[in-house]
Amino acid sequence: MTSGSENLQFFVEPGGRFRGSIRVPGDKSISHRSIMLGSLAEGTTRVSGFLEGEDSLATLRAFRRMGVEIDEPHRGELSIHGVGMGGLKAPDGPLDLGNSGTSMRLLSGLLSGQGFSVTLTGDSSLSGRPMGRVTEPLSRMGAVIEATDRGTAPLHIKTGGRIQGITYQMPMASAQVKSSLLLAGLFADGETCVTEPAVTRDHTERMLEGFGYPVRRDHNRICVTGGGRLQACTLDVPADISSAAFFLVGASIADDSDLVLEHVGINPTRDGVIRILRLMGADIQVLNRRQAGGEPVADLRVRSARLKGIEIPPDLVPLAIDEFPVLFIAAACAEGETLLSGAEELRVKESDRIQVMADGLLELGVEAVAKSDGMLIRGGRISGGRVCSHGDHRIAMSFAVGALQARGTIVIDDCENVNTSFPGFVELASGAGLEIQQALEPEAV
Repeated sequence: MTSGSENLQFFVEPGGRFRGSIRVPGDKSISHRSIMLGSLAEGTTRVSGFLEGEDSLATLRAFRRMGVEIDEPHRGELSIHGVGMGGLKAPDGPLDLGNSGTSMRLLSGLLSGQGFSVTLTGDSSLSGRPMGRVTEPLSRMGAVIEATDRGTAPLHIKTGGRIQGITYQMPMASAQVKSSLLLAGLFADGETCVTEPAVTRDHTERMLEGFGYPVRRDHNRICVTGGGRLQACTLDVPADISSAAFFLVGASIADDSDLVLEHVGINPTRDGVIRILRLMGADIQVLNRRQAGGEPVADLRVRSARLKGIEIPPDLVPLAIDEFPVLFIAAACAEGETLLSGAEELRVKESDRIQVMADGLLELGVEAVAKSDGMLIRGGRISGGRVCSHGDHRIAMSFAVGALQARGTIVIDDCENVNTSFPGFVELASGAGLEIQQALEPEAV
């Protein structure tokens, strides 16, 4: 359990099914970026579908403290009154980004080119996550960023001279690193080019173009030139495919399920979970394809299916990096073995998602072997038991979905952080057919 916090538990009874039609909350990645670019734009940007989760709200609060007027979100709608590229002001103290790694990594780049110093802090989980992968290339641009001896937050971004555009070959595929450098490049002299070893989510590039900022793309090479302007626009944030993933897996593994997920973002740099599940034998239909705010969206219909174990193709790994906790649940319910490799990044998320998921699966009677860069899972049937999410929202929700094919009740500890990405998960999942309740563990006497 996360130290110093109460233990919010999920109690999930075995069985159930997913049926009907639901819409999961807005995409977290796009919600973050809407605040960032809307704040830097000229004019008022109007956003619908904004995710009112703790991570996105941490970004919103940070920009308010830098002088941006942002309306209070109401049912996912808000207005951002942009201050232009040079309009941010120094906050009156450190910016606390809570548990949001996206906020910290992207803001590291965006704030490197400002004319003021600022400190970025976070909770104990965020303060343990590596930041060197962004601070090192940013320093090559001339940014002055001080971290701890371990390369972690708090990050002190200090006023320096003008930063310079660079050409950077990323050693590891990471949308957050790419985005951080591109955002820094908006304020740099000259051109900034980033080459990624594998395709990652391209929300930053799409949204920059939506705000009228030129982006040059050549396969895996993305370039921006500093000194441009952003123009306010209207954004409709799609439902988050990472949140939809819990229901895609749940409806696949639960008998007699037939569920429609509405208005889901199906960006081709994010649809790895659909492709992987289909390789495993899932019955997923993509219906009513359309565009929303520059992003492709569709309704997804998923029905019960007999899943089989597979070796996950390496090229799909970066396209599903956030969905692997629940894909591990799919593998646990599949026939045969599933092997994941090339996913080292999972060890430095909100938790070590490889080890924490392997430990939990073993606790629930599933054969799971953690590897340095992935996992081997031998499918079977999940038993009941008690597992700990270690404060990781995606792990908590993944084990909850696993109860659909469990033999007994699953109790999940340390679930408070589910609200960081999926406020209302318990209510929505319960309404769709999951037998789930939540409660605070009584204090020991």
